[in-house]
Amino acid sequence: QVRLVESGGGLVQAGGSLRLSCAASARTFSQYAMGWFRQAPGQEREFVARVSWSGLSTRYADSVKGRFTISRDNAKNTLYLQMNSLKPEDTAVYYCAVGGATYSDGRYSHEYAYWGQGTQVTVSS
Repeated sequence: QVRLVESGGGLVQAGGSLRLSCAASARTFSQYAMGWFRQAPGQEREFVARVSWSGLSTRYADSVKGRFTISRDNAKNTLYLQMNSLKPEDTAVYYCAVGGATYSDGRYSHEYAYWGQGTQVTVSS
């Protein structure tokens, strides 16, 4: 069992920045790919970004490419999402997740075995 706790969400004006963190309980954190997803009210959960176990390979949704950066610190068992140039359409609950046994592409929810409780990000116009 892996416990994930997100933090760093909040209210920010358009054009501002936030840094989300995801602390993992597992000592084997460094063995797994990790991802960030988000879900806006009335919408399905969508992929934001993912990072390989080493941190060397990343992938982003087109909607955040060039504005968001995913990274990890395996020594601290922590995943990050640096969000710059935020837009009102980035408003959502953001979730971190650990890649599971079916992990392949990293863009789909079913590839992840464990999820955090989410942190709210609200961007005002």
